[in-house]
Amino acid sequence: MTGFKNFILRGNLVELAVALIMALAFTAVITATVDLIMGLIGKVGGQPDFTGWTPGGLPFGAWVTAVISFVIIAAVVYFLIVMPYTKANEKFFPAEDPGTPVDIQLLEEIRDLLAAQQGRPPTI
Repeated sequence: MTGFKNFILRGNLVELAVALIMALAFTAVITATVDLIMGLIGKVGGQPDFTGWTPGGLPFGAWVTAVISFVIIAAVVYFLIVMPYTKANEKFFPAEDPGTPVDIQLLEEIRDLLAAQQGRPPTI
């Protein structure tokens, strides 16, 4: 029983579960948005679904519909999730100044000590 408890409480299992549930719920929003945009394309182009288009007997229309849907989904995810998340992350958790790496600091100290031994002022 202890092993099971450790498994359940280990790592980010709860966070992953919440993320999965939220992603599944957000799927409905993305699907509705894609349907809306495809409907707008249908108003302009005459049909919202190109799967019936088969030039030369090839099911080219299904591919066109899939590509358009993919681009719409990518745009929705980017503009509704990635951009706001990135802006909020930068606002609430600004990146710290990386400063000088430790190895460079050590090399600068060695340089300054060698310069001091030779009677020269340290360089900056």
